[in-house]
Parts: sequence; structure tokens; C-alpha cells
Amino acid sequence: MISDLNSILSMSSKRMKRSVIRELLKMTQRPEIISFAGGLPSPESFPGELLKEITLEVLSSDSAHALQYSETEGDKRLRELIIERYNKKGVNVSLKNILITTASQQSLDLLPKIFVNPGDKVICGIPSYLGAISAFNSYGAEVTGVEMDENGMRSDMLEETLEELKKKGQKPKYIYVIPDFQNPTGICMPEKRRIEIIEVARKYDVLIVEDSPYREVRFAGTPQRTMFELDGTGQVILLGTMSKVFVPGFRIGWVIANEQVIDKLVVAKQNTDLCTSAFVQKISAKYIEKGYFDENLGKINKMYKEKRDAMVAAFHKYMPEGVKWTEPEGGLFLFMTLPQDIDAEDLFKVAIEENVAFVPGTSFYCNGKGKNTLRLNFSYMSKEKNEEGAHRLANAIKRLMK
Repeated sequence: MISDLNSILSMSSKRMKRSVIRELLKMTQRPEIISFAGGLPSPESFPGELLKEITLEVLSSDSAHALQYSETEGDKRLRELIIERYNKKGVNVSLKNILITTASQQSLDLLPKIFVNPGDKVICGIPSYLGAISAFNSYGAEVTGVEMDENGMRSDMLEETLEELKKKGQKPKYIYVIPDFQNPTGICMPEKRRIEIIEVARKYDVLIVEDSPYREVRFAGTPQRTMFELDGTGQVILLGTMSKVFVPGFRIGWVIANEQVIDKLVVAKQNTDLCTSAFVQKISAKYIEKGYFDENLGKINKMYKEKRDAMVAAFHKYMPEGVKWTEPEGGLFLFMTLPQDIDAEDLFKVAIEENVAFVPGTSFYCNGKGKNTLRLNFSYMSKEKNEEGAHRLANAIKRLMK
């Protein structure tokens, strides 16, 4: 080994940080701990038996292509099926507008790869998805946060931020939003707010990246139109994934965007991994084609509603006064706000003693705030463990409030 590895590391390598959530998961593997830390779909949602059937069918009928390299753009049949689903819901796109990625996390890495130079500004909500912030930071982006309310990113604060940057001669590369059941808050942005943000972005001529991994995990309320559809001009880049509603291990995601953007992303992907696995793409396409996707989606959403209801009911039953939380209509997470004098990182230590775990909220704040907040996943554990874990968490909070 050379004498000083650090001396030859790239600047981008030095900017990279380990995922706080992945590191926390290592700490919560003891069987007695009820962990609300990961963003994990329930294993009960995985269609194992159906996948055995489909996998054999794919290998029997198309092994020569399934086991070969794929086009960088992705398997044509899978792209057609995804486009068909969007078109049925009023989103007007064609094959030239879609790229299959190795899950949506790769999309979040490719976007700054083609748009961001060190020092460039990227806008996101406060709080926002840690994986996106980390991806943007690794390319040297300066992530600027915009406050949120119960309807998501505040359009008035977004305009103030863009105006301040304009006065300094700075123009952000894009605005990153998660309008459907936002990670970490669980908030779903109403259509009025989506339109307001689009109008602000148009005024300042800035792209919007609409990250929508949880859109189809809706078990209450009314679906909102995508920002991509509401815009209709190509100013919005839409990201999707099958990880939350099929199997995360397949790592199937996609980008839907203007043809010029897709072309640049294709080149970036060719320089990253050449293509996403043809095998898992063909299995995924067959799964949708046979109607299994929609059939299983209904079961998943019913199950997640029951799990959310169990957790929320337990909070109402056990939580001390002064603790607040969101009650999302879909997604995998809810967000809790503690009294100002309680630090969630201090709470985490006490919670582990009570055999329950979560993610401290400050990880999701690009400005280092949110010390009295935490994210909780309700999809992975059983209803019974959601209730018991909520009880344990309430006990931990009460210990700190004494």
C-alpha cells in the first residue's frame, strides 16, 4: 500500500460521506430492537412465487437477450409499459423521453453529473431526502434549503431565495422536490402549490427535478397530478422507481424528461455502468404485462395503511404533550417534531436502551437544523411492532422530558 492514500484522493471522493441511515442500520440489527430507521418496504409485499414463475418464463423464452447486455436507454418493452402507465394517467410522453436507470438513486447521481460544477447552487426543501443531498454534494454542489410548511416547499420562500441569488449573479442548476409523500416528512404537495412552484421556476428559468418514488403508495386522499404534467413544457425532470412497489433488490428506476436531457443522461450512464441489468428489466416487464403489478399494488397499499394506522393510533395513546407528527396519506414515512429543548440525537441513545430506533432528523437538513425532529418508517415492521415500538419511543421521550 502507498504511504499516503489521502494525498491522491479526488476532491469528489473527499466530499462523499457514508449514508447516516445505512450506518444506523448496522447499529440496529439486534433482534430485540424495533427499528423504524430504514426506508424499507415490507418483505410481505415481495411477490416471490410469481417471480419464480416469471423468471422461468423469461429464461425459457428469451434467455439470449435476458442474459446479454441491454441498451443503455433500457429494455424497450419495459419502457413501453412504463410510458403506457403514464399516458393512461394523462402524462404525455413517448419512448424518446425515458431512460431506465439502476434505481432512482442512480438518477440522482447522473443529474449533477451532467449539470453541476463545483460551487453551483441546487435548491431543495428543508428537510429533504438525504440520498439526494449527498449525491449533489459529491459533485461539489452548494445545496440551498427552502423552508416547508404542511403543503411542502413554500413557493414564496422559493421566490425569495431565487431573487436573492439573482442579485448575487447566481442561478441554481435545478430545484429538487419530492411532491408525493415527501421523504422524510410524508407530506403530499397539493396541486395549487405545485403550480406555484412551477410558475416561480419559469419566472427564474430554472429546471425542476421531481423525485417521485412514493407516488403509487397512496392509501388515502386524492392523487395529485405530477408536476411534469402540470408544466407540459419540458422544464420538469421526473424520476420514478419500482423499488417501493415491486422489489427494491431489482434496482429498477427511470428518468422522464425532455429528449435533450435524456440524450445527455444516456451518455452519462454509458460512462457509469453501460446499462441496467437486462435480466431484471425483462422480468419486471413481464410482471407488469401479466397484470400482477396493479394487483399487488392494491394489496401493498392496504397493508401499509393498516401499519400507518397502528403507529399513529399508538402515538395518540402514548405520546406526551408537546410531541407532534405528520399523518401521511401514503408513502413509507412520517416525521415527528419534539419540544425545542430535546435533541433527537440524545433521544436516539435513550431509545436504543428502550430497544427502539429511528433516524434523527438533522440528517435531512442541508442547513444543519432540525435537531428536535426524527423520521420514522411504518412500512417494514408489523402492525403489532409498530404499536409496541411507538410505546417504547414514547417512554424514551418521557425519560428525556423529566
